[in-house]
Amino acid sequence: MTGDTGMAGKVALLLWVFLWGQFGDRHHTRSPRCCCPSRATPTQPCPFSLPAQILGLAGAQSTQLLVEPPWTPAVLWDRVTLTCQGSGTAGSTTWYKDKQRWWQEGPDSFTVTESGTYQCERPSSGLSPPVMVSQDWLVLQVPAWALLEGDTVTLRCRGWPDSPVTRVLFYKDDKELGGSLSDTELSLWHPDLSHSGRYRCGGLVQTGAKVSAPVTVTVHELFTVPVLEGPPELPEGSPLNLSCLSTPSPLPPPAAFLYRFYQDGQLVGGPQVSPQLLVPAVGVSHSGNYSCEVHSEEGAVRKSSARLGVTVRRVPPSGVSRSVQPPGGQVALGDRLVLSCTVAMGTGPLSFSWHRGGSGSPLSTGPDLELWHVGENDSGHYQCRVSDGDNVAESDPLKVSVLVPVANATITPVPPALQVCPGDPVTLRCSVQVCSAPVTFTWLHNRHEVAWGPLLELGAIDVGHSGTYQCVATNQLGQDGHRVFRALSPELALEVTPQGTTGHHWNTAVAAGLGGSLLFLLLLVGGAVGWHQWNNMAARKQQERAPPEPPAPPEEGEVLYTHVESTKQTGVSPRATTLQDPQVTYAELPATHGRLRECGDIYGNVL
Repeated sequence: MTGDTGMAGKVALLLWVFLWGQFGDRHHTRSPRCCCPSRATPTQPCPFSLPAQILGLAGAQSTQLLVEPPWTPAVLWDRVTLTCQGSGTAGSTTWYKDKQRWWQEGPDSFTVTESGTYQCERPSSGLSPPVMVSQDWLVLQVPAWALLEGDTVTLRCRGWPDSPVTRVLFYKDDKELGGSLSDTELSLWHPDLSHSGRYRCGGLVQTGAKVSAPVTVTVHELFTVPVLEGPPELPEGSPLNLSCLSTPSPLPPPAAFLYRFYQDGQLVGGPQVSPQLLVPAVGVSHSGNYSCEVHSEEGAVRKSSARLGVTVRRVPPSGVSRSVQPPGGQVALGDRLVLSCTVAMGTGPLSFSWHRGGSGSPLSTGPDLELWHVGENDSGHYQCRVSDGDNVAESDPLKVSVLVPVANATITPVPPALQVCPGDPVTLRCSVQVCSAPVTFTWLHNRHEVAWGPLLELGAIDVGHSGTYQCVATNQLGQDGHRVFRALSPELALEVTPQGTTGHHWNTAVAAGLGGSLLFLLLLVGGAVGWHQWNNMAARKQQERAPPEPPAPPEEGEVLYTHVESTKQTGVSPRATTLQDPQVTYAELPATHGRLRECGDIYGNVL
């Protein structure tokens, strides 16, 4: 159409171009019409009669056919150079034109002088993809390199041989994209996969309204849609490792990617270059829906993964164990006792409590129970309980024994008579006021060990039994005896006088030396005031050998004498002895309220 065509004619032409573009395929599917001029002019191929040019196949096959200038389809008037790249020696290239062998053992590169579809073949790498060189009246060209997501792609509509093109319209899959009166280029900014399709252009050239052959544009993925991988369920306290997996395009150039991680829509990691998110120890709050996002370094291409549900479950407490200091759970009265509780497994906020004897009321809350000064009532079985709010676990009971050290060892002669006869049996008993079993006893005669046990049976006494007696009471802490407690009694003086000794009418006298809080019987040489005279030896022996009446238990406030001293008057009959200025130490004992002490109910020599 000429430049002086009227406005009405131009509008009609554009309308025709549009309608042809919309319905041309349908009208010419079976019997395409070729709008071809005479042979004297450049050949105009029938629309859709040539195979569509596919972009981005570089790297799909080993042998590649490069075109310079890098546009496809190439146009003959651009002085196109084709270069074959592949395995094999130089000069071994076979060229094909319009699917026919055209040049055997040709050069690797040459300048095209004829339009057509070209391919090359190398002996070791096969046949290349086709490259079309056109000399049509109207040609739509796209870049000859691989197109990736995010790239800027420019399509240009050109008329032969670079003649002006006006009233240009662009189409994609037979749908109009728009155009202008003078602009012959269409730019696709940051294309994605949806921009792939069949493109063409229509417009006015010097011979009239023309429509280009379709060109297939393929936009390759810069990277695949990421897939987030990780455990759907894991116990609390475990590490969580999430991997955002995406395969980058094999087409050059390699791209750099950044990763972001989200939990329930909130950013929890990134942007980062690592495709992994590591949480060293997860809690219940880490449960949720996770996703990841991959984007190019410039941010033009962004893709998100599907959501991955992660559930963090609590681990109920188990394997509750306890330890004690001192080891073994044996502690001396007044010492420090520490009980500690640990859990082998269990997550979440854990609460600890200590109980004694199965009591529901806790003695202490916390993993440690510390008693600074233990008492006798602290003995018992202790147990630790651990709870996470929903589950409770208990330790095995731990027995704690409070050892009461021995104290106040005393010696009591048996029988507690004032006078004994030669040959009579005498037994000494050692007892302690307070103690924790087991207690061992050792007897000392004149400070030498002579016997063991709570009783010392002397048998029929004679002069050789005279001397001082003491007992040592012992108990120990722990089976290994790492702490030993001893109580030494005051000395008991025993004097055996042979029969017929001057100044004495009796046979044997026992004198007890007393000290401290110990009360012993003072075996007097003569009878006390108010005693009857002894009429004969038989009556006296019968009276001495009779078993004594057991002393009544002390009442509340009863006075117990703990130390008595006496002297004998000179020149008085040996049958009578009086106390001269006695010195007495006494104590009032509290009421026992009917309870017998474990080891402290034995009191000796109460007058």
